[in-house]
Amino acid sequence: MNTVLHKAETRGEANHGWLHSKHTFSFANYHNPERMNFGVLRVLNDDVVDPGMGFGTHPHKNMEIISIPLEGDLEHKDSMENTTVIKSGDIQVLSAGTGITHSEYNKNKDRKVKFLQIWIIPNQQNVTPRYDQITLNIDDRKNKFQQILSPNPDDSGVWIQQKAWFNMTKLDKGKELSYKLNAPKTNGVYAFILNGDVTINNQTLNKRDGFGIWNTDHINIKSENDSEILLMEVPLR
Repeated sequence: MNTVLHKAETRGEANHGWLHSKHTFSFANYHNPERMNFGVLRVLNDDVVDPGMGFGTHPHKNMEIISIPLEGDLEHKDSMENTTVIKSGDIQVLSAGTGITHSEYNKNKDRKVKFLQIWIIPNQQNVTPRYDQITLNIDDRKNKFQQILSPNPDDSGVWIQQKAWFNMTKLDKGKELSYKLNAPKTNGVYAFILNGDVTINNQTLNKRDGFGIWNTDHINIKSENDSEILLMEVPLR
C-alpha cells in the first residue's frame, strides 16, 4: 500500500475578494510540481463565493467537471442553453468534450455559497458536450456510502467519461466502514475530509485534509467524531 498526505494548511490559496479558494492541486497561480494531480484527479478546489458574485462566462474543453455544493445556491448557465441552480445535496457534472462555455453565480444577496469544483481527465477526447444534475437524499449517506458518481449511465449518481467512482458518507462518532475498490489493479482512492476527524488505514485526518491511497483493494475508515468524507476512486494512469 502507498499513500500521500496533503494537510489542509498546505493547500494553495487564492483570495480575489469575492472568491476565496483553496487548491489541493496546482491551479491558476498556485503551482507546485509535487502537487499536480492524483492520477486523473487533476483539480480539487474548495471555493467560497460572496453574495451576488461569481465566475463570468469562460470556456472548457476535454475535461470532466464536477461541482458539489456544500452551502448555499449556485446558478449555472452554459452554451447548451442550460440554466439551473444547484444546492446542497445536488451533484452537477459538465463533460466539456469538444468545447463549452459556462458561468456560475451566487444569486443570493445575503449569504455565501460554498462548493467543491473537481476536474477529472477523461478517457475519451472530443466527446459531445453534456450536462447533468441530480438531487440526492443526504440521509442515504448516514453511516454508509452513498455513490454520487460512476462511469455507468444506468448506475446511481451522475456519470462521467472515466473509470471513476465517487462516494460520500456522514459518520457518527466511533463508526467504522470499509471501502472496497471497484478497480484495485488500476485505481487509487483520494479521501477528502469535509468535516470532523477520522482515521483511515491508521492515518489520522482532520477537516479538509486530503489522503491518497493506492496499491490496495480496500481502505478502512473510523470516525473519531461526527464526520463527513468524500471518497474519489480514480485511475492512476
